[in-house]
Amino acid sequence: MLNVEEIPILELIPQRPPFVMVDRVEAFDRVRTTTSFTVRDECIFVEDGAMTPDGMVENVAQTCAARMGCVNYLNRESVKLGFIGAVRDMSFLRLPCVGETLTTSIIVREEVFRMTLVDAEVRSGDEIIATAEMKIALSEVDAQ
Repeated sequence: MLNVEEIPILELIPQRPPFVMVDRVEAFDRVRTTTSFTVRDECIFVEDGAMTPDGMVENVAQTCAARMGCVNYLNRESVKLGFIGAVRDMSFLRLPCVGETLTTSIIVREEVFRMTLVDAEVRSGDEIIATAEMKIALSEVDAQ
C-alpha cells in the first residue's frame, strides 16, 4: 500500500520553490486526490495577506500534478511536465489568508490519452472557498 503522506512533495511534482503551492498529498487513488497547503507570507502568490486567484488556480493545477506524480511513483516512472489546458467555471467564494491551510481535492471526470479533466474543490477547514473544472495536458517530457 502506498503511503502518500510520507513521500516528499518534490518527488511528485515538477514545480520547485518558490513556485510550490502544495505541501503534501493527504490521500490518493486514481479517481480522487487530496493535497494540503498552508498559505505563507513568503508565497509568491500572496498579496496584502491573502492568496491571489492565480495562486488558487496554481494550487489546483499542482494537486493534479501530485496525482500524476503518485501514478508515476507507483509505475516507477519519472515525473512529467504538465500544462493547464483549460479552466472552466472557476468560482472563488473568498481568498484564503496567510496562515490558513487549504485542503484541495480533485475528482477525475475523464482521462483520455494524456488529457485529464477534473472537478476541483478547495476548502479551508469545513468551508468551501473555491471550485473549478480543470483540464490538464501531460507531456512526455521529464521534469528536470
